[in-house]
Amino acid sequence: MRIGIVLMNLGGPTHEDNVRIFLKNLFSDEDIIKLGGGITQKAFANIISKFRAPNVAKDYKEINGCPKGCTGSKHCFNRQNKVVSDCCSPINGLTEAQRRGLERYFKNILPDHEVKVYTCMRYWLPFADQVMDDMVEDGITHTVLMPLYPQFSWTTTGSSFRDWENVLQEKFPEGNKPWKEFHVKNYYLNESYLSAINNRIDEALADMDEDTQKKTHFIFSAHGTPLLEVRSGDPYTVEIKETMEAVMARREHKNPYWLSFQSRVGPQKWTQPNTEELVERHLEYGIKNFLMVPIAFVTDHIETLYELGVELVEDMEEEGYEFENYKVMDGLNDHPGYLRALAEEALNCLRHEVPSDSIHWDSADTNIENKKSTRKAVTA
Repeated sequence: MRIGIVLMNLGGPTHEDNVRIFLKNLFSDEDIIKLGGGITQKAFANIISKFRAPNVAKDYKEINGCPKGCTGSKHCFNRQNKVVSDCCSPINGLTEAQRRGLERYFKNILPDHEVKVYTCMRYWLPFADQVMDDMVEDGITHTVLMPLYPQFSWTTTGSSFRDWENVLQEKFPEGNKPWKEFHVKNYYLNESYLSAINNRIDEALADMDEDTQKKTHFIFSAHGTPLLEVRSGDPYTVEIKETMEAVMARREHKNPYWLSFQSRVGPQKWTQPNTEELVERHLEYGIKNFLMVPIAFVTDHIETLYELGVELVEDMEEEGYEFENYKVMDGLNDHPGYLRALAEEALNCLRHEVPSDSIHWDSADTNIENKKSTRKAVTA
């Protein structure tokens, strides 16, 4: 048995020259922008990507993820050409860190099995066809598709699964793919995942004095969803709310907390309230201490580092508002608790393939506890 775990993520541009291509790929996705595909969809994607690319490139330059050289996958052009980019999305290097961390994790818990972990991006390299070529070369016999989206949405996990299936049909038209395939739909209430979020919240609160901690309002911010998707039965918004409530239940609801949505795209109506508008409303009421919790983002990228970390603060200050304390929680990234959650979900899919007595959780848990002990924890 040779196991392949495929981490599915959004992806991001790696150089200023491919920002427009990345955006074009994004807006061409019918699961996100529903324009019926065909000529209309292509025209819209071409126009909006051309219009938005210059400003988006400036944003990526401000949060450049690889200032000293490529930290992304082996498929990245920057790595292949030994180029240092000043316009690379942090999601590339951070997803690669998740991949490497999870592969090391599996070496601890499954020492008798070979496990390879891959990253498959939806809108930029590496694409599904490249990942499948790697898997064929590595002789993979069992595959788990693992979305880095804990909550299911047809616009994220669904889109990634659909793209994967389309590429499968092209590569193996007779249905003779060389591996058994399993899918993780969601894991928004996985205990290790919830624990990792609370650990990140504790880390953020540890930088505040006790009085500031008590005054701090938690703003859970998730990527918005078109209302059309919600009304059609997309479970994402409900699952986001359940994740937030589960996190706060484990904190005994000791801080005021709110849910908001960001990153609206296109002409449709989206879920409310908007994150920036919610923060502004709080400021108007005299609330000036915030901890932003990017609840649906497990890998830091432009939505967390720029939209929440830079743009929102600048916009509020331009409107004349002042914060006493504003902090954005670090993304889960390669947090050991999150890596455990991914491993748990993958092995749950493989429970009829991998004998339970061959899984050595204790070895990995010891490493997790050693890492946690080096962090300063605080009870909110």
